[in-house]
Amino acid sequence: MRLRALLETEALGLRLLGGEDELDRTVRGVMTTDLRDPSRYLAGGELVLTGLAWRRDAEDSEPFVRILAGAGVAGLAAGEAELSAIPDDLVMACSRHRLPLFAVNESVAFATITEHVVRQVSGERAGDLAAVVDRHRRLMTSGPAGGGPEVVLDLLGSDLDLRAWVLSPTGRQIAGVGDPLTPEIGAALAAEHLGATRTGRRGPHRATVGGVAYSLFPIRNNGRGAAPAARDVRETVLSDWLLAVEADASDWPAARLDLLQGVTQLIAVERDRRDAARAVRRRLAQEVLELVQTGAAPAEIAARLRVAAPVLLPGLGTAPHWQVVVARVDWERDGGAEIEAGPVAQSLLEEILVDPAVVGIESSDRIAVAHAGDEAIALVPLPAPAPEAPESGLHADALLASVRSPLSAGLADDGRLTLGVSAAVHSAEGLRGALEEARHARRVAAARPGRVCAAGHHELASHVLLLPFVPDDVRRAFTARLLDPLRDYDRRHRAELIPTLEAFLDCDGSWTRCATRLHLHVNTLRYRVGRIEQLTGRDLSRLEDKLDFFLALRMS
Repeated sequence: MRLRALLETEALGLRLLGGEDELDRTVRGVMTTDLRDPSRYLAGGELVLTGLAWRRDAEDSEPFVRILAGAGVAGLAAGEAELSAIPDDLVMACSRHRLPLFAVNESVAFATITEHVVRQVSGERAGDLAAVVDRHRRLMTSGPAGGGPEVVLDLLGSDLDLRAWVLSPTGRQIAGVGDPLTPEIGAALAAEHLGATRTGRRGPHRATVGGVAYSLFPIRNNGRGAAPAARDVRETVLSDWLLAVEADASDWPAARLDLLQGVTQLIAVERDRRDAARAVRRRLAQEVLELVQTGAAPAEIAARLRVAAPVLLPGLGTAPHWQVVVARVDWERDGGAEIEAGPVAQSLLEEILVDPAVVGIESSDRIAVAHAGDEAIALVPLPAPAPEAPESGLHADALLASVRSPLSAGLADDGRLTLGVSAAVHSAEGLRGALEEARHARRVAAARPGRVCAAGHHELASHVLLLPFVPDDVRRAFTARLLDPLRDYDRRHRAELIPTLEAFLDCDGSWTRCATRLHLHVNTLRYRVGRIEQLTGRDLSRLEDKLDFFLALRMS
């Protein structure tokens, strides 16, 4: 149990005097003492009760508290019966050593507190844990009416005084009891979990975020068929959920660890049940995708979309607009092993398309994702954009902003996620073009460095589309011919010709603006530009030469 639970139990008559930030400490026992040095009787984790008989003057508080803090006790509760009020020197000593301090009302006997703590702690250590697991199992196997993962998490809180959350691989909260985790904490925990999983460490994994310790338990997806030990971890790491428990499980007894493993199995049952329900949306997406790819008549595709729209966007009076998102997960081959990446990309894309701030499983119920080979393809419905917001819809960079850190940890040094987003289309005729557009955008993203990359439709009308596909040898030869003479000159003379060239082009060839930006006299700028032209044989007053320099800088 935690100190916080004791404070919230009114019958114990405890009043907090200091250490509010330490109330999540775990209480493993209780001890009553008035010895000046009780260290030989302390094992750590106790709530120490004292009547203050050891205190003769203010100088005694510091050594007493130092001994308790050194022994690792959970907190100190001092009775008010002896001195009527807790002395300030004891309050200050506890504050210095970050030891939570409680005042015990004189009407409450230490025996009452001792009995309560012993009953709670013994219930955790030697109580009927099997009965708790059975209770969880009955509730979970009673079907959706049982309440889903929230029921199990609620019982973890009420029976075992544990706060816990179920998180997606991107760190989004699937379920939890009490205050939800912030998206930032969720993403940080997911990154810790994925990174530890990729290194081969067995769970639970310990993580500290914001000064709070968490234990992270993997929730295996039971619906894959093969036993977990027979699968490559890369086939599951980006799709499995995790259970985050606000506690350090490193010193838990085997019985409690077994209990938490049982809880993860029960939640996995619920995950499988929700995945089965998701099959309807996946099938709709697969049917539309096959019609689009085989060149079916627009009328046939439109009919299928009319069937899909009420499922994916219920209550919408008019036909929605649609966007297509394509994602692919690629792994480096290891000893010829083939990794089935399509289903992982499908599950991951379904999660990426959910707002990370939205809590719950049902938030992905309006997303239909199919997969073809190693490629996942999402058909995303959008309400018709309002006149004042014609650019509404999905944006490539925004989709990955909050999930880049955890996914990079899961991809480690041998995986990549690339994603492309099409423009919105408002008819069946536009879906084929949107699919090709999203695929082109994904290929643009794949040509960029980094483990997690995305590109949107707006980049397909820019030189950005062309540059990634220039062969490396052509790229190196082109940039070397134009820029190497300037780099060599800069190394020898510290002339800063390359920065001058970049600023000159960025200012559209304006002498005044460029000189101002570089804090140079215009004559100095003219001298540098003249030197650039002399070294390269180019003329920066000509559009063609400006364009060549611009491209060389972008490709370098």
